[in-house]
Amino acid sequence: MPSEDTSIPYMARTREYYRALGYDEPYRWAHFADVPFTPLRKPLKECRVGLVTTAALYDPVLGDQGPGAAYNAAAKFHRAYAHAIEGNPDVRISHVTYDRTHTTAGDPNSWFPLAQLRRAVAEGRIGSVAPRFYGAPTTRSQRSTLEQDAPDILAFLRADEVDVAVLVPNCPICHQTISLTARHLECAGIPTVIMGCAKDIVEHAGVPRFLFSDFPLGNAAGKPHNAASQAATLDLALHVLESASAPRTTVQSPQRWSDDPSWKRDFDNVEAMRPGDLARLRAEHEQHRAIARAGRDR
Repeated sequence: MPSEDTSIPYMARTREYYRALGYDEPYRWAHFADVPFTPLRKPLKECRVGLVTTAALYDPVLGDQGPGAAYNAAAKFHRAYAHAIEGNPDVRISHVTYDRTHTTAGDPNSWFPLAQLRRAVAEGRIGSVAPRFYGAPTTRSQRSTLEQDAPDILAFLRADEVDVAVLVPNCPICHQTISLTARHLECAGIPTVIMGCAKDIVEHAGVPRFLFSDFPLGNAAGKPHNAASQAATLDLALHVLESASAPRTTVQSPQRWSDDPSWKRDFDNVEAMRPGDLARLRAEHEQHRAIARAGRDR
């Protein structure tokens, strides 16, 4: 039985999972010894906050993207985007590998904290929310993130005169993408905080500020359908943003997903899979890669 104090080793789990599927070359996760750090230049109550997400804008022509949807490679996006925050933007995570066993992606507020940022403005905790939010493509190509996507997001933030950024990943690769993006923004003078669930990936990359929630992937902004959890998670992220005095500052949320930590043993656990499962998953993975490649080439 996993310990409730031990976070899931996503890098090791992912490495063993793909090895079991027949991919022998292990993925090299991003790692840096030096970490940039930009202090806040003014009180948070005077700052404009930008929200960076790996969630995708809903497109009804791309198949099932709703709660409980299977992994949908067709819904992936391949260039960074900026979209107005007016109304209730419909963003979904069917295109990434979140924890589909222990959560259903039924509440966007658990991965997209726009409502809580609006509350923070109303309470005077932050000055304002940027007029747009920003989508970071989730890609295994660190070069694409560093040379194309992170600079695009920086340009969006500068155009909207963003002072600080809150970044929220979902899947394992999302956590790397967001970590690289946060590093890029910090080098450009924009303080950041990451709200995430994959502690090992974020800390391996090396980021300035990180709020770790020990929840299933896809719930980095708080428990689904639980406004109190979501409010507490955003408030703690803002505290980390303004109080960190040096890079590699990680704060763990005191919230627990469940009194039973057994949920931690399921994600990409090859020991619980049968040979038939692995063959099926290999075939599905190749199909997903082909779909994503076609979308990227369009």
